[in-house]
Amino acid sequence: MKVLITGTSQGIGKAIAEAFLNKGHVVVGIDRQPATITHEGYVHYVCDVRDYEKLPDVDGVEILINNAGTQNEADIDINLKALIHITEKYGVREGIRSILNIGSASAHTGAEFPEYCASKGGVLAYTKNVAMRVAKFGATCNSLDPGGVLTPLNECVMSDPELWAEIMDETPLKRWATPEEIAEWAYFLTVVNGFCTGQSILVDGGESINYNFVWKN
Repeated sequence: MKVLITGTSQGIGKAIAEAFLNKGHVVVGIDRQPATITHEGYVHYVCDVRDYEKLPDVDGVEILINNAGTQNEADIDINLKALIHITEKYGVREGIRSILNIGSASAHTGAEFPEYCASKGGVLAYTKNVAMRVAKFGATCNSLDPGGVLTPLNECVMSDPELWAEIMDETPLKRWATPEEIAEWAYFLTVVNGFCTGQSILVDGGESINYNFVWKN
């Protein structure tokens, strides 16, 4: 199948792209950074997802995975507005099989930065909206909402022993997910799954049970 993934240069997006490539799918990646994946089945476009007029024309997308995200002053623009634009451009149409939005456990708890929580909370509501609209195509739309994941973006707390110990106290499984584990969930929800739709799947090691967000000041 032809899979379009945003934010593929590192972290979760890169792991998802590699998982699909390893299973023989064709992957198109969009990221504002250069490609870090070398594979004959991979096509990479350097583009900021907010630059709507510069987004590439990609035909025949069967699976769309909205992974690109940030945790700064552009939360609403990137995490929500651009996700909506990408979905309407590539996903809500005949021929789509599945749409997956990478959300966050913080959308369920509110226990993080205000704009970030708001952006990811919007993703949850929009996921349900899209699920209703793509059902006529026989397609699904869900959000995958991780808690802590071992990515470069989280290095500031991963490398702080005191903060890390505090975070682990809040996480029942006493560890964070690897990007590869999140990629397995992404593959399941878009390829294996054909009936679950409009849902927000929490994969957070149980951290949302405690509702206590720990981060660097």
